[in-house]
Amino acid sequence: MFLTLLLVTFVLALAVSVIVAKSFSTPINNILKRIVTDAISVAWLQYLKFAIVVVGVSAGVRIYELEKYITPQAWDKETRIIELTNERWILELYRTVIETLQGIAWLLLVFFVFALIAYVIVRIAEMRQGKGDEK
Repeated sequence: MFLTLLLVTFVLALAVSVIVAKSFSTPINNILKRIVTDAISVAWLQYLKFAIVVVGVSAGVRIYELEKYITPQAWDKETRIIELTNERWILELYRTVIETLQGIAWLLLVFFVFALIAYVIVRIAEMRQGKGDEK
């Protein structure tokens, strides 16, 4: 039962990550094209989509949290292993989706903050270049 839960959470986290990577692909591509004018922006887009999937899966599949279903709790005097019931399955699947989205949200927040800083730098450089051309 544990291996099934592990596999299902992995597939669910992977699916959510791929959907998010595909849905943010166009906005990220537009931002990268604006900031990085070379053809390298395509490589950065591919890397960022890969990073979204990796971060999403690693955040969504919480190995240490799932260990409670195969290892007795240290604080439990009776050394019981928590049973995987239908309610726990639903809770774990919900946690997987939420943790996956949360991990990806942090990654995208960091990316967009740095992209905003880079955008401001590019705009300042363009404005200075525009003023230099007018003289």
